[in-house]
Amino acid sequence: MSNFEYIVASLPVLLPGYKYESGKAFSTLLEEIRENLSEKDNSLVDFLLKGFDSESLNADFYAEALSHRNRFIREYFRFDLNKRNAIVRRLNEELGREEGTDIMTGEGTDEDSGLDIDGMRFTGGEFEEERQLDDILSQKDLLTREKGLDDLTWNKVNNLTVFNYFDINAVLGFLAKLHIADRWLTLDEEQGRERFRTLVSEIKGTFKGIKYDS
Repeated sequence: MSNFEYIVASLPVLLPGYKYESGKAFSTLLEEIRENLSEKDNSLVDFLLKGFDSESLNADFYAEALSHRNRFIREYFRFDLNKRNAIVRRLNEELGREEGTDIMTGEGTDEDSGLDIDGMRFTGGEFEEERQLDDILSQKDLLTREKGLDDLTWNKVNNLTVFNYFDINAVLGFLAKLHIADRWLTLDEEQGRERFRTLVSEIKGTFKGIKYDS
């Protein structure tokens, strides 16, 4: 059985100036978290991590993700699909490419590929954050745009886990935000450290507010 209370309580306190060894931040915390998860919950972590690898993000992956039994995985990757498609549409427009180029859809014709009666393997559905994303993509500064995209994802994760405290969805949400924070240590070290502090503050505050009093 997964020990979610221990996972939250054992997270490190990140002080100003704290600096992880290169490439160790995500992997070290991930290993500690995995040690306290059941085999079943670790398999969900495996799927989430697969989605962090851009080479895995094909139609087969999204077809599996959007029909997954776990709610966080379904909705996180639905958001991810819609976000990526919106970015590609914007690039197509800016570069003068044919509309629909490289857009990931669930359309298909092979009856053996898991199509439903409408000829679709998956659909992104309504994209609530589309207007916010358009505003972010209109920014000219690349770093500002990257920060905006990650802020949008961070807030989406918060929305998806707002009622999850000590369960696997809380852990998956933490890892999704940890992935963002770790990436910013490479892009911008100061902002990366700030994201780590924010992440630990959020999860510690939730834990203290529900059960824990240190």
